[in-house]
This record gives sequence, structure tokens and C-alpha cells, in this order.
Amino acid sequence: MIDHSNLAGKRVLLVIAGGIAAYKCLELIRRLRERGCSVRAILTRAGAQFVTPLSVQALTEDKVYQDLWSLTDESEMGHIQLSRSADLMVVAPATANILARMAAGMADDLATTALLATDKPVLVAPAMNMRMWLHPATQANMDLLVSRGVLRVGPNEGEMACHEYGPGRMAEPMEIIDAISTYFAERDAPKPLAGRKALVTSGPTHEPIDPVRYIANRSSGKQGHAIAAALHRLGTEVTLVTGPTRLPDPPGCTVRHIESARDMLAACEAALPVDVAVFAAAVADWRVKDACGRKLKKDSGGPPVLELCENPDILATVSKSPQRPALVIGFAAETGNVVEYARAKRVRKGCDWIVANDVSLGTTTFGGSDNTVHLIRADDTVEDWPTMDKDAVAARLAESIAAHLKGSIS
Repeated sequence: MIDHSNLAGKRVLLVIAGGIAAYKCLELIRRLRERGCSVRAILTRAGAQFVTPLSVQALTEDKVYQDLWSLTDESEMGHIQLSRSADLMVVAPATANILARMAAGMADDLATTALLATDKPVLVAPAMNMRMWLHPATQANMDLLVSRGVLRVGPNEGEMACHEYGPGRMAEPMEIIDAISTYFAERDAPKPLAGRKALVTSGPTHEPIDPVRYIANRSSGKQGHAIAAALHRLGTEVTLVTGPTRLPDPPGCTVRHIESARDMLAACEAALPVDVAVFAAAVADWRVKDACGRKLKKDSGGPPVLELCENPDILATVSKSPQRPALVIGFAAETGNVVEYARAKRVRKGCDWIVANDVSLGTTTFGGSDNTVHLIRADDTVEDWPTMDKDAVAARLAESIAAHLKGSIS
């Protein structure tokens, strides 16, 4: 159970948009106030179709802000001051409409103007019909907002007011409060890696055969991106070098997008020196020696003969670099004898630690949300971690890195 004591004295600016879930905001306000959190509210014109300004004002015990053009409001509390007077902005319900306007940077009413003008973090609680939530436009808008650092809670799966069933229900008030409390806990937590620099690689590489075909693998990049985000949360200045993925860039990280293994090596070397390097990318071992400059055509001569050559070994190269990081961590994706092969790889590559995982068919490690790893340290000891989601694996690895680097000199 999450401790909400850190909400005492915090200030939340709540944007209530126009959806049936707006009624939950009354309970959200009440529960936040019970925990010592002050709440100001912006009620959109559509939001006022579902909850009244009087009910919101009664619960917040503060003025409800609605009109961008109110001269009284602008003289007493302009939208700039309003947007920056809180510790956190919360949008609930975050409808498809307001998410789209946030993504586009629109400022056509008080809510969107405040959201655009704020220098404080924003948490959204999406709520809409399941088809609207699953629509590519909404998903693209949400991904864009997340890449800019917007936080999200929900939506949940369940029955809608329209009697359809699926994802789109707004998170419950206590779930939103948990998310708010978690944000403040992470914001205020000690930063054991403050002042440190990290390099993380992620995703697959694409090795061209011709202008339209390439050699690749099934890596989603989820684990590498999660590690970059976890290190950043502990105060690290992170450079993430990533191959092609469908993931948004982790907020706060410097991201270098590459295609091939040679591109990745160049980007990694350019990022040095750093204190720690984590090589989570699934780099292709081989590439076509002479990629064709035009699309290869079918003909009666049969399939083309592709001569392969080895790609540069990024992990080994950085492990032997004159600018070698204090801690170099590799990944070993295996389909059998996982720990045995990973131990041999650690010695062969010259890295300090290696994280081994099983990527056999049926494990869903590639592309899935969970991972089962074994951490092999420099003294050859093995830590067998339980199956966890990739965010949890990343958090545990980041904490291990922080403990290892504690007291060392950058």
C-alpha cells in the first residue's frame, strides 16, 4: 500500500475536461484534501456539462477557474501564475480532445493555455470510448506526450457508459492519488547517481541488404529504454543510443537514433567518457559485406548469394577503450545454457557484469513486458532474479549500479 503522507502541503492544479468520468473528480478532490493536499480547479466548458462549478468550489474551497478572458481572473491570478502556482498539474478526465490539443500545443481555452504555459509536471488520466482510445491518432498523441515527459495513469479496462467493454475507463480516484504520491516520492527521493553519466544501448540494429531489405532481430527495446529511464530517475545524465523501435524516447535522456551496428558503435564512442555503460541492445552479429545500392530483383538465376561479415563488437570495443567506463555491463540473450554461456561471454568481452536472459521461443522476452534475468558480477557470482516486468528489472539494476558506484570517484 502506498504511503500518501507526502501529499501534505502539496498543491495540485486539476483540469476537469468534458467526459462522463468527470464525476469521479469530486471524489478525487475530497480524497486529496483529506490528505492535506490543496487543490485548485480549472473546469472546461465541456467539463461543466458533467459537474457544476458550485460542487467543485465547495470541495476545493477555492475559486473555480473557467474563462481565459475574465479580466477579474487575469488581474488577480493570470493564466501564467495559475499554471505555475501548483506542484503538479493533473488532467482528469483526459479526453481524446484535450490530449490531441495538448499534443498539438494548442492554447484555445484556459485549460490548454495553462497546460502550455506551465513549467510543472503534468499527469493525465485518460478516459474515453475504447475505440477512441485505441485509435492510432490517440495512441500517437499519447506517445508524443509521454516522450515530452507527461505522466499517465490508466486507462483501465471495463464497461463503458456506452455499454462497450474494453480499455478507456478513467482510473479510480485512489489510483490517481497513488500516481500523484508516487510522483512526489520519486521527485523527492535521494539521487544516488547525481553527477554521474551513463551510456545505454537499446533495441535491434538493421543491417541493409539493399535499399529496402535488412537483417534484424525481434528486440523491442523495452528493456534498454527502461534501464535508461531508471538511471535517469536516480540522477544520472543518460545518453541512450537506440536502434529502430516503436517506443517513445525516455523523458530526460539524450537519445541518439541509429540504424546499423557501425552507427551504434560510432554513437557510443562519441558519448564517452561516462561512468557506467549498459549494453542492452541486441546488435546483429553479421552484416552483408557489400550491400546492394539498388533493390535486388528476382530472376531465373535463383536467390542472390549474400556474403556476410562480422559487425564490430561494441561491448568488447568499449570494454578495451582508453576511455573505458568504471562499470561496463553487457547483456547475453541466450536460448540454452543461459548462465554458462553468459559467464564465458563476460570473460571474452572483458566487461564487468553481464545480465543473462532466456530468449527462447515461448519466453516472450523479446517483445514482451516481462523478463527473467541472472546478474553475473566480476567475481563470477550469480544473482538469480525472479520474473519481473522490465521496468522492475531496470529499477533493480539501476539500484545495483548505484550501490556499486557509491563512493567511487568520477
